[in-house]
Amino acid sequence: QVQLVQSGGGSAQAGGSLRLSCVASGHLYGSYSMGWFRQAPGKRREGVAVIDSDGSTDYIDSVKGRFTISLNTANNTLYLQMDSLKPEDTGMYYCAADVRGGSVVSWVPDYNFRGQGTQVTVSS
Repeated sequence: QVQLVQSGGGSAQAGGSLRLSCVASGHLYGSYSMGWFRQAPGKRREGVAVIDSDGSTDYIDSVKGRFTISLNTANNTLYLQMDSLKPEDTGMYYCAADVRGGSVVSWVPDYNFRGQGTQVTVSS
């Protein structure tokens, strides 16, 4: 089992920045992947960013150049740095993890383990 506890998020104005954190505990070793997905009201879940145990990353096109995913293996903490925020980035953000490995961002919403979610609201 893997437990994921999120922090960060909140509200920002368009053009601003926020950072999300996610601490992982439990059996996550060898080949694994961690990522972020989001869901806005009335919309489907979408993978935002992913990083695998080899350090490979992938992003959804709409956040490329604005968001950065990183993983600190020393303290098992996943981060999502969100810059140049847009109102369309508004939604509930979840961190997720799986032991499958790979860095395909569209897979992230289907990962077996997920955090409790945190709201991100961007105003224009």
